Amino acid sequence: MRTDVSALFVDPRGLYPGLVADWWDEKRDARKYAGPNPVVAHPPCSRWCRLAGLVEARWGHKRGEDGGCFKSALTSVRRFGGVLEHPAYSDAWSAFDLPMPPTGGGWQAGFCGGCACYVEQHRYGHPAKKATWLYCFGVNPPSLKWGFLSDNEAQPTALVSWCGNRVKNGEVRPRLGKRAANHSPLAFAELLVSIAAQAKPARRAV
Repeated sequence: MRTDVSALFVDPRGLYPGLVADWWDEKRDARKYAGPNPVVAHPPCSRWCRLAGLVEARWGHKRGEDGGCFKSALTSVRRFGGVLEHPAYSDAWSAFDLPMPPTGGGWQAGFCGGCACYVEQHRYGHPAKKATWLYCFGVNPPSLKWGFLSDNEAQPTALVSWCGNRVKNGEVRPRLGKRAANHSPLAFAELLVSIAAQAKPARRAV
């Protein structure tokens, strides 16, 4: 268990309570995090993901109105160092002027001093493709398992998640429930913790 990394906006039933000594769930309110550890941040995505428009039309929850969670997570990553995870194509990227990740692999540096990348968690053991964007700050980002897989290429092992992966008309594929789709594979969670652990107090920016 790492005592020098804090996990923000995580599920108490998930992996992170077993990987780090300091973790913040909805009850503890990660927006109140004040350091000093570098962080792995998983801010809520329902107001930013590709279904945000549908959520707004159906339930009236305004796109981008997440109670300041993403802004708080980004501030923590930039202040203490670490990594932030969000679904690929998140509207938060343009809202906060973050570097646009290339789907072909590698990290894209931004004028902000951070960098971003595209990675599919299927390559780390997730049953769905689960396309993901990462944003790092204050660390040396490592080489990851790069590459874009179409839904057809991801078959048969990658399942269609509850919120994505288009299929052809008449095609029958198994689907994951919401919790299973949100779950991070252990190898990926450990990777993010190891990335955040690189940040040192002297390298963290305010």
